Amino acid sequence: MPKVNTLFSYFKKVPTPSKTENISGDNKSNVLNAKNSNDDLIKENNPVPAGKTPKDDGSETSEFKECDIVWGKLDGYPWWPALVCKSPSGKYYKLGKKPEVHLQFFDDPISRAWLKTRFVDKFLGSDDHSFQRGGKYHTYDAKCQKFAAEADKAMSMSHEDRMMLVMELESSSEEDEPVHCEKMDFNADIFDDEVGEEEEGNNSKENHQLDSSSTSDKVKSPKSTPKKTPKKKNGRPMRSTAKKRKVVIESGDEESGDEYNPDKTAPESSDDESSGVDENISDIESLDEAESPVKESRKRKRGKDNVAKNSSDAPPTASKSQAALASFSAESSTPSTPKTPATPSIAKTPSTPSVMKTPTVCHEATKSRLSAFSAPDSVSSPSRPGVEEQVYTHFTLDFLKPDKIKDAEKRLKSHPDYDPRTLHIPERFLNDCTPGHRQWWDIKAKLFDTVLFFKVGKFYELYHMDAVTGVNELGLIYMKGAYAHSGFPEIAYGRYSETLVQKGYKVARVEQTENPDMMNERCKNSTRKITKFDKVVKREVCAVTTPGTKTYSFLDGDASNADNAYLMAICEKTQSGLAGETSVFGVCFVDTTVGRFHVGQFEDDRHCSRLRTILAHHTPTELLIERGEVSSKVQQVFNSCLTGVPRETLNSNSQFWDSTKTLKYLSEGEFFKDDKTREFSWPETLKNMISEADSLGQTASAEYDLAIRSLGAITWYLQHCLMDHAVLSMKNFTQYIPVDSGPNAVSKPVEKKKFTNKQKMVLDGITLSNLDVMDTRGNQEGTLLQRLDHCVTPFGKRLFQQWLCAPLCNPEGINDRLDAVEDLWGVSDVTADVTDSLKKLPDLERLLSKIHTLGSLKRSKDHPDARAIMYEDVTYSKRKIEDFVSALTGFKVACDIMEKFKSHNTSFKSKLLQQTVSFASDDSVPLGRFPDLRKDLAATDRAFDHTKAKQSGVIKPLPGCNPDYDQAIEHINSIEEELDDYLKQQRKRLKCNTLVYWGKGKNRCQIEVPDSLRDRVPDDFELQSQKKGCRRYRTTEIEDLLKQLERTELDKERALTDTMRLLFWHFDKKYKDWEAAVQCLATLDVLLNISRYSQSADGAMCRPELILPDDATTSFLEIRDARHPCVSRTFSGGDYIPNDTVIGIRDENAMKTEGEDQSHSSVVIVTGPNMGGKSTLMRQVGLVVIMAQLGCYVPAEKCKLTPVDRVFTRLGASDRIMSGESTFFVELSETSAILQHVTPHSLVLMDELGRGTATYDGTAIACAVVQELSQNVKCRTLFSTHYHSLVEEFSHDPNVRTGHMACMVENEDENDPSQETITFLYKFIGGACPKSYGFNAARLADLPNEIILRGQKKAIEFEESIEKLKLFRSIVNLTKDSLGTLQKLQTSIPIITQT
Repeated sequence: MPKVNTLFSYFKKVPTPSKTENISGDNKSNVLNAKNSNDDLIKENNPVPAGKTPKDDGSETSEFKECDIVWGKLDGYPWWPALVCKSPSGKYYKLGKKPEVHLQFFDDPISRAWLKTRFVDKFLGSDDHSFQRGGKYHTYDAKCQKFAAEADKAMSMSHEDRMMLVMELESSSEEDEPVHCEKMDFNADIFDDEVGEEEEGNNSKENHQLDSSSTSDKVKSPKSTPKKTPKKKNGRPMRSTAKKRKVVIESGDEESGDEYNPDKTAPESSDDESSGVDENISDIESLDEAESPVKESRKRKRGKDNVAKNSSDAPPTASKSQAALASFSAESSTPSTPKTPATPSIAKTPSTPSVMKTPTVCHEATKSRLSAFSAPDSVSSPSRPGVEEQVYTHFTLDFLKPDKIKDAEKRLKSHPDYDPRTLHIPERFLNDCTPGHRQWWDIKAKLFDTVLFFKVGKFYELYHMDAVTGVNELGLIYMKGAYAHSGFPEIAYGRYSETLVQKGYKVARVEQTENPDMMNERCKNSTRKITKFDKVVKREVCAVTTPGTKTYSFLDGDASNADNAYLMAICEKTQSGLAGETSVFGVCFVDTTVGRFHVGQFEDDRHCSRLRTILAHHTPTELLIERGEVSSKVQQVFNSCLTGVPRETLNSNSQFWDSTKTLKYLSEGEFFKDDKTREFSWPETLKNMISEADSLGQTASAEYDLAIRSLGAITWYLQHCLMDHAVLSMKNFTQYIPVDSGPNAVSKPVEKKKFTNKQKMVLDGITLSNLDVMDTRGNQEGTLLQRLDHCVTPFGKRLFQQWLCAPLCNPEGINDRLDAVEDLWGVSDVTADVTDSLKKLPDLERLLSKIHTLGSLKRSKDHPDARAIMYEDVTYSKRKIEDFVSALTGFKVACDIMEKFKSHNTSFKSKLLQQTVSFASDDSVPLGRFPDLRKDLAATDRAFDHTKAKQSGVIKPLPGCNPDYDQAIEHINSIEEELDDYLKQQRKRLKCNTLVYWGKGKNRCQIEVPDSLRDRVPDDFELQSQKKGCRRYRTTEIEDLLKQLERTELDKERALTDTMRLLFWHFDKKYKDWEAAVQCLATLDVLLNISRYSQSADGAMCRPELILPDDATTSFLEIRDARHPCVSRTFSGGDYIPNDTVIGIRDENAMKTEGEDQSHSSVVIVTGPNMGGKSTLMRQVGLVVIMAQLGCYVPAEKCKLTPVDRVFTRLGASDRIMSGESTFFVELSETSAILQHVTPHSLVLMDELGRGTATYDGTAIACAVVQELSQNVKCRTLFSTHYHSLVEEFSHDPNVRTGHMACMVENEDENDPSQETITFLYKFIGGACPKSYGFNAARLADLPNEIILRGQKKAIEFEESIEKLKLFRSIVNLTKDSLGTLQKLQTSIPIITQT
């Protein structure tokens, strides 16, 4: 039996092997793997001869073949195009319960990985619908889209050509076989002291290849990122140089200086009182961190000839160290519970050639410490079914039992005022904890519903229940111990926090705000008795991130999408009136990434129409409501409209503040005070909401009391998340006015309506959903938004969505937008360049918010982030500077764009376009909106060197930009000149021209005097140091000058430290100008987007003609040869049948089937066969009207209409199970809202009203509704129905006409409908359809033929019985004047007698 290789044997003294015994780099990791026998090594060290394929490559059973183009999904990355290729071992496919495929990703640099086949799919091309928006593989990542195009090219290559794509990495040892290590739960990357360093990017956690994630389904690695292969200057991939580590472990018993030991059964540290948070890694970790968790990490040393000697056969360092530890734990491992291996941070030494030399002895103490890295015998993820679970400590704690959990006020979950954000922890338990353990529990008690990312050194650690979340949701791995524990490096915070927040979790970032020296100083200066709980470095919560409070700071990275993420608070007050019980709502919502508040109050109807509209237009990502103060009706609205949106219930007054408390807090705080003058001023919007009777400004006016209360809830929540000052101090407040109130207020009388410039079309949530304008839940596939939105900037996309949800009503404004579209067509050469320039712009709107936060003086002094000790501080400084420079560059591009339009703007017909692309200082264009930013941008260029700042992460102001810094530099130069002059004097005094200053730091400015001149040394020279041949002296004059120099250098450092903040603050002072420029750019982007669609859409496009109604003009709609804007894109060529729709005026093209008195009817009853296209026609009409009033060309030959103030829809049939509403109740609720708010200028689209109940009830309700719309409201209406009696009822109504979707019937057979052939013509023509041909739909749905025949017989029987019933009623009601009835009766008597 071959001897098992262990880590103990790894440390024994072994002779250096000869070159012939040298093991190839591809198998080094396997040499240290206990699972590989000597026979395996012999096989792997005898490669298959060239030209032959290994037998076990899996090619015969693989669903993927070599050189296939596929999609591959790595954890944390989007689906990425890749090429199936062989690994260095000659395999590209692995068999097993979970087969794996070896992929080479299209990337730069090229990267590889083993992936399970469930994360691999066939690549069908970037044009395939699966890669388009809404598809499975769609991504906004421009890099992925670029490489998808390269994959398209590779698809057209032959197999041999694709092989050439693999050749570049074929010989690299960078990609090793996955190391299968058993029972290792301690992640090396978490404790690698070089993780995340930019200068050694391949050592980051993101770049390590923990291949055990691809070989074990028990525990996932944090991220299986393909390893990047470094390239030489000529572009060829270069083999990475192995970095050898020598483990240097002392045998002493000294423990880590910052201990965390929640496991009470474990032996406590001898230095328990100075503990912080336990790493349980003993001296191995402390070699890098020493006693201070904030000491800078040391870089690994590289041997000079290491690259030359080991470039061909050395595997990555991580793989070697992982394999070493894996072999150590292999003795106690079992194949059923494999764990991801990990290595600690250990001391670095220069690399050794080929085979690593090891220490000559393995001390017993060393063995005991190394055993800490072996996994516990029964450790497993609690979420893994079918595997024995380890019972971690937090599962056994009594106060965490589900039925015993209490909040901070000791209230159980069953209590009505229970606060789920807090936790009561018994004091006795806390007193028994170690200091670091208690620190964690103290914070957790205040943030019980939040996952704590708890900073320990340079890593964020997760403990107890948070560790379980990290393992289950983030793919982290458990570390050894009785308590659940996992973690990741500081640099990866943004990725992991974003993942949790997207899944609905809250994340708190807890930072160290002290180092051990600061802690000792605090304890030393304390006036009270010091306990062991004081001897731990201080930690503070620096941020709480939730779905509604994301800011995308320098820690978080850039936003993944452009959509608004609203945090919304709503409060309600019910009142009774003639219309029943109605509600008044106060609402406040803010996008924290932008910093813009919307505050308002409005009265709503009993259907909550306005509430539904605001939830559709501004769908929140998180909702705040008041505990016990929300009616069941509104709760039902939330359940139906905000499915999946997290809700926070706040207690009245203490959390959901009243208006007085809110205004008092805002007025007493620093939010609205100028940083320089300290003067307080209310934002104009809030000022208008404060009662004029209160001179102190702490009482809201009656009509805005609820609005201010909602603002109070938002303020409390932002304060809870430690971001209230960052957002509120932007003073960016806007009053929210419902779309159908104010200038949009409707009146029931039929008098002519004047449409104002500010009036917008009302599209409520039901209409947006029914017409597929946009999906409030985020999936925009097949919607009008997806069809029209091709804006190239994030802020342009957000503005376009606002335009689409609220089109204009005033014809003047609509025509101005249409003129802008045509003006842009006339300067196509300029628009092409401008579009390319806009594509390069970052999200300037969000960058302005970031810069404001970074420039805040109060935040730099009082916020915990200002005290936080960050190990990647240089990296974060670079990110801040990159964001700032990116914003400056973006505004320079914006100014260039305005210059490009300068020679054309006076010729534009559109005032909107003129004002948007003209400088405010340009006299040739009145009311230009774009501020002249060129002077401000030039000033920032003179402030510092942008390139050097981005490279170094430090802003050094250029002369003239920072007076304090300039003064300090001038003073330093003056002192240095004095020192030079003094040295010259001493040279003359001692008659020696070779005298120089020696030393640096505290030893600087020592005059070095040769021993030969010892006799000439004056008495005032004080000896400081000496060496062979010379002595070094200082004098009183030098000491005085040094003190001045040190003070001046300190002033310089202070000035330099605050330079970045001051620069951001000066930039933020012009916030209104920067924001105005962004709004101009957004408007330009939207207009360019509309012009591109109008010019390049499929089929004929026309400019809509809007007519303002007057006394001689009633509301009408005329659309000729219109196409559905979304469906027409799906069909090719002429497959889609265009249709005319005429309402309210005479149709000149219609057949003379109607009387003259019906030619101007405003209600059209639409009939036709099932699946004939009625619903599509109605949606088409609604979307064309929306597009027309948006200011866009429409897909039709002609479009002429009077403005529509609101589009109502009642389409489809569905219930609201979450609200307890049946299908018919939903139909009637929507109909009721229509009848309550409809005006003569509205457009009503009703589809098959009444089908949710009995036939007679449904017909009766439908008839009554049509009569109301026809005789009283007289608005434009399309009413589709299968109730043919309805057509008969209104056949003589002059305001109702009929139309139907045409079809062609062949082989019509009333007895056997299965023989009929029905061809849908999808053409809307006049007149009624004789029948609905429901049995044709049954046949198309593959109902059994016998059921269809049986149904047909029943249908005939029903029709006959109804006809008989009608005749019988006619006999009963027979009168002398009913001659027609008598004649009909005579012909029908034989039928009656037969029955």
